[in-house]
Amino acid sequence: MYQFSRSMYRELADYVVPDAGNCAMGAAKTRLLSSCEAAVERLAADRHYFARPARSLFNDVRMLFPLSKQLVAYNVIERHMRLAADYVDIQARVGHSLTGAPLVCHATTRRGTPCQREPLPGSRYCPSHKHLDDELELTATAA
Repeated sequence: MYQFSRSMYRELADYVVPDAGNCAMGAAKTRLLSSCEAAVERLAADRHYFARPARSLFNDVRMLFPLSKQLVAYNVIERHMRLAADYVDIQARVGHSLTGAPLVCHATTRRGTPCQREPLPGSRYCPSHKHLDDELELTATAA
């Protein structure tokens, strides 16, 4: 995931401007880099619960760019975060976790606790909750 955050940073670093006296150029670029890495790490760690990663990252770093470059910055962030999300989704379908933690079912039990079973290959749900995966596919195709 390192390559996604660093590639995004390299494209955006030229557009960064420091605050009006509050922060130096180096500090602004460091903040951009740490925000990019944090967003990509969160995307890798809990993809299922990170609904709009591009919007979240842009809201964190938009004050680092002049108004004339904010659309460019958003487009760069959106493109890189979409690529990272696609990569995470492909790895999850294969059955690999990017953080090293074992994959777990995305469903919750009747008590409201997360299901601890391992999901089926190519699915986000375990055998007990596989019917939820079918319902999501049906609603996605209907929409």
